[in-house]
Amino acid sequence: MRTCVFVFVLTIASAVFAAESPQWATKDLNAGIIGTDTTHVPEFTNLFRTHPQWRIKVVAAFKGGSPDLPTSANRVEGFAKTIHDKYGVEIVGSIEELLKKVDVVLLESVDGRPHLAQATPVLKAGKRLFIDKPLAASLEDARKIAQLSKETGTPFFSCSSYRFHSDIPRLRDSPKVGKVTKVQASSPFSKLEFHPDLYFYGIHGIEALYAVMGPGCMSVSRKTENGADVTTGQWKDGRIGVYYGPAEGEKVPAIRVWGTEGTTQSADKGSYDGLVLAIAEFFQTGRPPVNPAETLEIFEFMTAAQQSKDRGGAQVPLAELRR
Repeated sequence: MRTCVFVFVLTIASAVFAAESPQWATKDLNAGIIGTDTTHVPEFTNLFRTHPQWRIKVVAAFKGGSPDLPTSANRVEGFAKTIHDKYGVEIVGSIEELLKKVDVVLLESVDGRPHLAQATPVLKAGKRLFIDKPLAASLEDARKIAQLSKETGTPFFSCSSYRFHSDIPRLRDSPKVGKVTKVQASSPFSKLEFHPDLYFYGIHGIEALYAVMGPGCMSVSRKTENGADVTTGQWKDGRIGVYYGPAEGEKVPAIRVWGTEGTTQSADKGSYDGLVLAIAEFFQTGRPPVNPAETLEIFEFMTAAQQSKDRGGAQVPLAELRR
């Protein structure tokens, strides 16, 4: 009887272990963080700790920080202290020192301006790299990061957690709406100094928009409508993609889809879980879940939106930015 119980328990334990250990988690990896000035730093560190089956542990961090940006300067020390005291993460004095201790890197600096300089030694060292939103503070720097990744043969990806919103698979292929004609994605409209308007929080909604629509935007226009910030993209197949920055106090779903047979929208609030899972799989496999070409189109979309605003709402072809 005892033998049967032992075998039963062992079988259950083996089944649980198999369920918790994805096939892509093939090795133990030490992860490092660059930039401790965002809430993502303790959140992501904790998610890796609570999923040991991914076999990735954050072991070291370089504080970084931007003294001329209060959003960064006022938070960098606090989050560094949190991950050191609560999770045992070593705080190091330079990116070069960090790279000696880790296998993979999360570039978390809230300020996109230093991302190119911070990503360069990581990519040159051959360390797989996740770059948190925004990829950069300019389209030019975003392109340089993508080019450096290609030249060094070191994969990277960059995106917002909204791209992995749990409702997106359903919205991307919903029979109830028929043929999709329009998608609207929303996120809080909050700007950050030294960045084009949509790069900071607008990118959340735009990532969700692209997760449903896919690439293929041809032109963009932007206007203010009843206190909301509205950017409209024309896709080459005739579909319309909209980023809707809500007016103050306005409540709208993260994603709405219109089609020939009806409409649907997101219901879940979203979380970081899907993004951190995607980062873990990328670190293990080296396969980016988002094509860099699509990420660059997102930055063209946001840059064109800024130009449209500067031109009084005029239509701006994305091809204009590629000359």
